[in-house]
Amino acid sequence: MQKNKNKFSLANSRFIFPFLIILLVLMVLFSMRYGAVEISLEEIFSSIQKWFSNTENKTLTERIFLEIRLPRAILCVFVGASLAVGGVLLQALFRNPIVEPGLIGTSCGAAFGAALYFTLGATFNFKDADFGEYTLPLAACLGAMISTGLVFLLSHSKQTGKSAIVSLLLTGIAINALFLSGVGFLSYIARDPQARSIIFWNLGTLSGANWSSVTIVGIVTFVSILIALRYAKQLNALMIGEEEAQFLGVRLNSLKWKILLINVVMVAVATAFVGIISFVGLIVPHLLRILKGSDNRFLIKNSAVLGALLLSLADLLSRLIVAPAELPIGIVTSLVGVPVFIILLQKKNYLF
Repeated sequence: MQKNKNKFSLANSRFIFPFLIILLVLMVLFSMRYGAVEISLEEIFSSIQKWFSNTENKTLTERIFLEIRLPRAILCVFVGASLAVGGVLLQALFRNPIVEPGLIGTSCGAAFGAALYFTLGATFNFKDADFGEYTLPLAACLGAMISTGLVFLLSHSKQTGKSAIVSLLLTGIAINALFLSGVGFLSYIARDPQARSIIFWNLGTLSGANWSSVTIVGIVTFVSILIALRYAKQLNALMIGEEEAQFLGVRLNSLKWKILLINVVMVAVATAFVGIISFVGLIVPHLLRILKGSDNRFLIKNSAVLGALLLSLADLLSRLIVAPAELPIGIVTSLVGVPVFIILLQKKNYLF
């Protein structure tokens, strides 16, 4: 009886990914339809048809869909996937279910790099250069690398277990405070338009989505997830302990730096275009572990879809709650993520 039950459970888990894909497609359709301007399904299909046929005579609603609503919905999918997978990678690397990119300085470092770009961009005319559109993600990526590297190096010690975890979290809090103070200083010295950009960016928003950002974030996210899947088995081995993983042939130091690099690049590029969106990387892996354990091969693939699904839902809510105005999406994710984070902190065992 128990054997049949296990087979049934395993069979059900195979349907999780296609089920999430179906839900994601439906959510994206809802996200494209509703907002300050409601767009019918007929107008959506008409817009796509004219887009592929390169027709010029588009209505105002069709232009809103093609130039604003559609790139926003697609960018939201890529950002949600990158944040969720980033959370999976860091939690597997540190063997700690309460770690996410925002807690170890990646997001705040990216915020500092982006704030530097907003403040100094006009002075150095970055936008006028041939690589102007890539300057913002490069600046955010560099800031994220510096902050995450500082957290990792300063918290690294011979301690194990809860002491190492507490050291990591406390170091992350300190580095976050350091870089946030830098963001605050840059906001103080910036001009009004620049300061406004920094403020809205720190609250998280998808309002600036365009096809250029969709292309950049999409390529980085897709390639990063494919590379991350190659290291899923090694991360599974790491879950049983560092010494045990080394006995199984895992090159620990190399794996750590590769995973950190993948996470930093993926999260920093996504954060560069939408700002700081917290708790997606914390909630998504935890929900999937409830469904089917801590196998990173399962988590990486499914977290990409579930992260995209939940962020699309949050984006839809941010546009409907105070319509026709828009609530920053970072506020919506934080309202849901904070209670979950508190529940995890109250658990006695922090390790897998």
